[in-house]
Amino acid sequence: MTTRYDARGLICPLPVLKARKLLEAMAPGEMLEIETDDPVARIDLPHFCLQAGHAHLGIVEDGETQLHRIRRG
Repeated sequence: MTTRYDARGLICPLPVLKARKLLEAMAPGEMLEIETDDPVARIDLPHFCLQAGHAHLGIVEDGETQLHRIRRG
């Protein structure tokens, strides 16, 4: 199952905190797609995933918006 969350307009660390909360409620292997427009999220979300044991599968960029794909560890 894939969960999608719109974090546009949120400034880091809020996208990371939202991702953490959503991932805690998900089963291992489930996917989270989180859409952001804060440039710092390009650094913070992959770093959070590395530290928390989740797989950051990449970023799809569309102008100033990024879609982060994360698989829960």
